[in-house]
Amino acid sequence: MLSKEFKKKFDAEKDNFHKASIKLDYLLFMRKMDSIENVALTGALLKTKNLEDLGKLNLLKKNSPAEATISPSPVIDKVADYPGGINELRREVADLFYLGGVYSDIKTVKANVAFIVEKDGSISNVEADGDNFTFNRQAQIALYSVSQKFSPAIINGDPVRYRFRLPLTMNLE
Repeated sequence: MLSKEFKKKFDAEKDNFHKASIKLDYLLFMRKMDSIENVALTGALLKTKNLEDLGKLNLLKKNSPAEATISPSPVIDKVADYPGGINELRREVADLFYLGGVYSDIKTVKANVAFIVEKDGSISNVEADGDNFTFNRQAQIALYSVSQKFSPAIINGDPVRYRFRLPLTMNLE
């Protein structure tokens, strides 16, 4: 809708100097909108991470020492999978990635993103580990923002939580 209104104003203007000014105003406005959206997404990320941390505290209080013992890894019938596969997940994360929020002197940035695919296919506990803090935060936001749920991992016919790892590399120009 905003693009349409700016285009109407741009097309109606006869003076090239004013057209350039309208185009510049549009680009500046859209950059500010991206920035506002990124701040909102960062706030949502912090809220989600805080709620997950609180959930971990409650879980730790409920577990008795006998329950906290580590058991051998079970045989997985089916691993968690994103609709369309890993390449579709990478494409969607790249589309959701806000590069304006990444500050780096290095052209190639990397992060290993680990997260939990819950029994219902939703994503939780996203953690990005890389050398660039801003890239890590944008990776977390992008993962929490994917549009579709995973198909959960299956063990003995039952859906289970599954830890998923996604290495990310982006070239900044």
